[in-house]
Amino acid sequence: MSQLRIPAVYMRGGTSKGVFFVASDLPSDPKERDRILMRVIGSPDRYGKHIDGMGGATSSTSKVVILSKSTRSDCDVDYLFGAVAIDAPVIDWTGNCGNLSAAVGPFAISSGLVSAPSDGTATVRIWQANIAKKIISHVPMKDGEVVELGDFELDGVTFPAAEVKLEFLDPAADEEGGEDAGGGAMFPSGNKVDTLDVPGVGKVQATLINAGNPTIFVDAQSLGLKGTELQGDVNGTKELLKLAEAVRANGAVAMGLVATAEEATAKRPHTPKLAFVASPAPYTASDGKPVPANAMDLLARIFSMGQLHHAMTGTGAVAIAAAAAIPGTLVHRVAPVGPDGRVRFGHPSGTLAVGAEALEVDGQWAVKKVIMSRSARRLMEGHVCVPAA
Repeated sequence: MSQLRIPAVYMRGGTSKGVFFVASDLPSDPKERDRILMRVIGSPDRYGKHIDGMGGATSSTSKVVILSKSTRSDCDVDYLFGAVAIDAPVIDWTGNCGNLSAAVGPFAISSGLVSAPSDGTATVRIWQANIAKKIISHVPMKDGEVVELGDFELDGVTFPAAEVKLEFLDPAADEEGGEDAGGGAMFPSGNKVDTLDVPGVGKVQATLINAGNPTIFVDAQSLGLKGTELQGDVNGTKELLKLAEAVRANGAVAMGLVATAEEATAKRPHTPKLAFVASPAPYTASDGKPVPANAMDLLARIFSMGQLHHAMTGTGAVAIAAAAAIPGTLVHRVAPVGPDGRVRFGHPSGTLAVGAEALEVDGQWAVKKVIMSRSARRLMEGHVCVPAA
């Protein structure tokens, strides 16, 4: 049996890793494209290990990215993100990966899709096709190459690297939908807080918000948690994961993203995200580092593809910033943004600060921009090999 050799780059972006492709190197037929991409990652894998693929058998490492020159006059590159299920034949194209967004600009430059200055900072205008949003990436350059090494440290990433600054523009605006996008108003129910009636769980208060990705915020105590949990406290407990998925799936119905909770679980595992928040409290991060309560404004944890995330998704950070900027949300109740528009939160790997520019016009809130810093680095470049059939 022959194998296809497809140009690809394996990249880290923020606290995630994924396989990056130029669209013209993949089949135009979505079904054939998805078959190839799942085989690249090694899914579905009934052993849950991704031994026969490039995936890392976690929600942070089972990802693919497709880029092309933008069809829009106001953007440089179109960016499509796929979250690949580990044990099911599903690629969820409904949301963005905020972490891998940090690698989009560097990949676009190094692959020749975008021109850049030899030195200084390259500004890459990105159209996030999944959710129909704009992202501005500020990429450091030197001697005609993307700068990848530096002293910027990001909790959840072992080694320092060069800082990539990201601006998520109008992350909660109601724009045209992308490929299977969530779309919709910032608060699809029209409320800052809703009460979900979850079968087998009961009534759960939640903030349902479209910002970065569709996201559901609940208080940690509503899940029987404290907010200081690490992956080991959650991911080995099947009943807790089942409870969290029930809340997420019913929240997806309340947001108008699916018709039934069963559909959310089977066909839409990537979005909406479920996050839980709590007031600041000290804890020990996953690397053994103590995190004091005064290092944060709130505790935040997020589920991704059925598991507690090891740090924080980039789009989760966007949603936290947006919700913290708007009075009446569950996040704002715990920690409104400070005078500088920033909020600091503690996650399983440490802390992160993110900023939001929000304003109220005629009683309606709008988030114009969310700003945060990540880093990115090429890990491998060349070709991936995939069985032809």
